Amino acid sequence: MKKTVTTLADGRELIYYDAGDGTVRDAVDTRPLDPVASRSEVRHDVLLGDSVVVASHRQGRTFHPPADECPLCPSRDGRRSEIPADGYEVAVFENRFPSLAGEAGRCEVVCFTSDHDASFADLTPDRAALVLDAWTDRTAELAERPGVEQVYCFENRGAEIGVTLGHPHGQIYAFPYTTPRTALMRRNAAEHRERTGRNLFDEVVARERADGVRVVLEGEHWIAFVPYAAHWPYEVHLYPVRRVPDLRALDDAARTEFPQVYLELLRRFDRIFGPGEPPTPYIAAWHQAPFTDDRREEFALHLELFTVRRASGKLKYLAGTESGMGAFMNDVPPESAAHRLREVASK
Repeated sequence: MKKTVTTLADGRELIYYDAGDGTVRDAVDTRPLDPVASRSEVRHDVLLGDSVVVASHRQGRTFHPPADECPLCPSRDGRRSEIPADGYEVAVFENRFPSLAGEAGRCEVVCFTSDHDASFADLTPDRAALVLDAWTDRTAELAERPGVEQVYCFENRGAEIGVTLGHPHGQIYAFPYTTPRTALMRRNAAEHRERTGRNLFDEVVARERADGVRVVLEGEHWIAFVPYAAHWPYEVHLYPVRRVPDLRALDDAARTEFPQVYLELLRRFDRIFGPGEPPTPYIAAWHQAPFTDDRREEFALHLELFTVRRASGKLKYLAGTESGMGAFMNDVPPESAAHRLREVASK
């Protein structure tokens, strides 16, 4: 992998990731951009014990531009975008409208391909491996930034999820605090270790493998299953067989097998609701251990993939119990979801 670091016209960092060492990235951003002015503020909720980011400057962010004005496409034919090059493999840059900035963290955009009409599921295994390399590299670099406690790599796909740019891309957030879901998992894992002497994540994976009914697919180094208490209609958790705390700790064997396993999962998601259906909207979320945790080796890196579509033409909207109280109800039994995801396996 070759990594080329440069800057955009307003001083934001742009990083190209290329599979070939001989690739040259020397295009210059000549847009007349003003410096980014972010006003992020992290406020602590004393009742819930979590934090809320207030970022009023994001009200003016780019919203559903036409395809010929996409800011994530390469700069071509006199049209200049966030990517000065006329083509790229994988590119990462600082978000122009960040939720987190300065002492409050950092937000980055990850462009998976220069093809506007593609999706992650359309990538070749080599390109998916390059994206994994980029996620890993960004995790390693952001982990060294002062004040960063946790790095979250994720992809939102589909207008139903709230995506405002159709180009295939994801994001990376470097949080100055531990996110609530991670804190809860960490607390439950610590209590389980104290009570039983065993690792909670290991036991969850072992239980799913032994039961088998919710396992969607399993390779030599990865296992994917619908969790016993899935919150979403179709939800899959993907774990490396060897427990590691974050992307940096994956061994070569797991990194090599990941593209085949993950691309198959995404392609199955697009087939859940049958032929002729629009692409399935989803969120793909990497869960990594916080860097400030003195027991971070107890945490298990994993990816959670889920969709808000519950049936053809029907979305799962959060009900009052879910939005108001965090008490989830699922219309699709996890065992039925797992069966369907096995049923639509690639031939």
